[in-house]
Amino acid sequence: MAKFDPRNLPDLVRRPLITEKATLLLEQNKYTFEVAPKATKPQIKAAIEELFEVKVVDVNTQTPPKKDRRVGKFLGHRAQYKRAVVTLASGDSITLFPEV
Repeated sequence: MAKFDPRNLPDLVRRPLITEKATLLLEQNKYTFEVAPKATKPQIKAAIEELFEVKVVDVNTQTPPKKDRRVGKFLGHRAQYKRAVVTLASGDSITLFPEV
């Protein structure tokens, strides 16, 4: 696997996405994250493995189309983002909801 600068890897993963579909994927040991739009699959894999100390088996990415956003008479777009679905090895897990 290619070596990446460990100082830049935490900036690639922005936040976990908690949607209805993402919570259903948790049963299959798949976790969904919002990542930087220019992040590649090997970079995402290295970042998740370093941040959460787990073994990543597969990374699937998706860049949803831009949606129009209107503010008064001005028309623009929502910010572009990239979604990554990360499959972990059996036995590994990430705690998204820590107990308080």
